[in-house]
Amino acid sequence: MSSKAITRVTVLNGGPSAEREVSLVTGQEVASALRGGGYEVTVIDAGENLSANITASNPDVVFNALHGRWGEDGCVQGLLEWLQIPYTHSGVYSSALAMDKEKTKNAYRAAGLPVAASMLILKSDVLGRHPMPAPYVVKPYNEGSSVGVYIVQKGDSPIVSMADGMPEMLMVEEFIPGRELTSSVVNNRALTVTDIFTDSWYDFDAKYKDGGSYHVVPADIPKEIFSACIDYAERAHICLSCRGMTRTDFRWDETLGLAGLKLLETNTQPGMTPTSLAPEQAAYEGTSFYTLVRWMVEDASCNR
Repeated sequence: MSSKAITRVTVLNGGPSAEREVSLVTGQEVASALRGGGYEVTVIDAGENLSANITASNPDVVFNALHGRWGEDGCVQGLLEWLQIPYTHSGVYSSALAMDKEKTKNAYRAAGLPVAASMLILKSDVLGRHPMPAPYVVKPYNEGSSVGVYIVQKGDSPIVSMADGMPEMLMVEEFIPGRELTSSVVNNRALTVTDIFTDSWYDFDAKYKDGGSYHVVPADIPKEIFSACIDYAERAHICLSCRGMTRTDFRWDETLGLAGLKLLETNTQPGMTPTSLAPEQAAYEGTSFYTLVRWMVEDASCNR
């Protein structure tokens, strides 16, 4: 970002993705914090005439609070590059790369990072048969927030139908038993590691509903695993060419030690809701919510 003073921030939230409701909350939290810090804030629900609405708001910076497709996959980033308006989080390339789970895994593998075995498969080839030995996970290859995830356990029958809106191309992935861990990266540095506990698994409700999960920060895990999460999260952020803040999620089968730690995905625009993990980790490190979003605004640029 240039040395020009930033006074006007446009917050993009909502949008048409499956994560719309979460994005609305993220945008509200960010806008409230920035207004409290003296910024002039305009909030835009990303929809029709988005380019014209952004231009009319005349921002110094766009804070991208969108989640999921169109807002987190390079589409809005490309629009903002075209308009030459500085924006937060990762750029066009890294956003598109991180949203595509198979391409993300290929980047992880090239960087020597451990991942679960997986394949891309047509939806029609999943229904009615087991595409790999159970347990396994079936999910869209380009969504976030555990949207459209099916877990097939040993002894379960094959999936015979899916919710409306599931794409034709899906990812089938080896299920990793054990614990859910995550580490956020800000400005190329991992903050800490969180251990996430739920009654079943870390689905959409567990992530965003009050009481859906509880978090142990920092995670009470062996030093070797903690250090590996920090290292892997930073390397994932860098190998995907990310900017600003990201959060990388892991599964850890503790019966296998370090060999049981696998990367799942890197979120280029982590949630900023009251139950979200990234701001919770920043708070543990002594960084307030306002200080975090102010840094993200000041870090904004084009050509990310």
